[in-house]
Amino acid sequence: MSRGSYVLVGYDGTVHSAHAVEWAATEARLRRLPLKVVHSWRWPYPISHIDHEGAAIVRRMGEHVLDHGVSLAERVAPGTRIQRRLKDGPAYVALMAEGDDAELIVIGSHGQADLPVASTALQLPSRARSPVLVVRRPVAGHRRVVVGVDGSAGSDAALDFAFEQAALRGWSLLAVYGCWEPGAVPREELDLFHDDEKLKRVCGARLERAVAPFRVRYPQVDAWTSLVLDPPREALFDAADHADLVVVGKRGHGTVDPLLLGATSTAMLQHAPCSVAVVQPVLEEGGKE
Repeated sequence: MSRGSYVLVGYDGTVHSAHAVEWAATEARLRRLPLKVVHSWRWPYPISHIDHEGAAIVRRMGEHVLDHGVSLAERVAPGTRIQRRLKDGPAYVALMAEGDDAELIVIGSHGQADLPVASTALQLPSRARSPVLVVRRPVAGHRRVVVGVDGSAGSDAALDFAFEQAALRGWSLLAVYGCWEPGAVPREELDLFHDDEKLKRVCGARLERAVAPFRVRYPQVDAWTSLVLDPPREALFDAADHADLVVVGKRGHGTVDPLLLGATSTAMLQHAPCSVAVVQPVLEEGGKE
């Protein structure tokens, strides 16, 4: 993966964002990178109704929130260099502005039932160039990373990130291929869905080829593969019940709009029981995936 120069985390004073700071501070310590903590405050009324004295009060409140986030990070990762940024405006815009050279962007998420389409947890992964990790809850103790594989450039990038996470944290890894997705394959492969055994052979070989280079690169990671005759979302949801982190590519075979997440990525962000990382495909020279 391309190397960034710091780990970036958004903090808004909620318990969800506190979990994100804890994860990000640990990440920065493990990667031996600085941590940048960002809080974005926002005047809640139209600019034509701005009260400069009131806005100054809101800004000072934002500074206090940021102070608390920085203190939390210092407790989790003493000795890590911590930068602070107080921004004005929507949170995802602030994180985009600060995240150009980030190794990883970490944010918190509300519960699955109240994650609206306009939330930062959906807006930021669809636009950021760095991997975005959405912390759902504290680490559950499974010590396992699950990664979705489908043979696309997005899943190759997800594999790279997932193996790196497993190596950094000493966790195991499960690469899952939910191969029952006839709507997302080339026309010449549609016949596979009339022969389960042939589908297993072809997709199983594709899964093993995808994982093999990362087994070599990260020999310390205890890695398994799982081929499932289910749609990708179902396969990943089942595996996520026993994981601390699910990693997916920003989009697989079915999404053509670069500002949209794939259906599987969106579903995992909205409904996965554990934290979720969304990873951009690696850009080739000339800006193509």
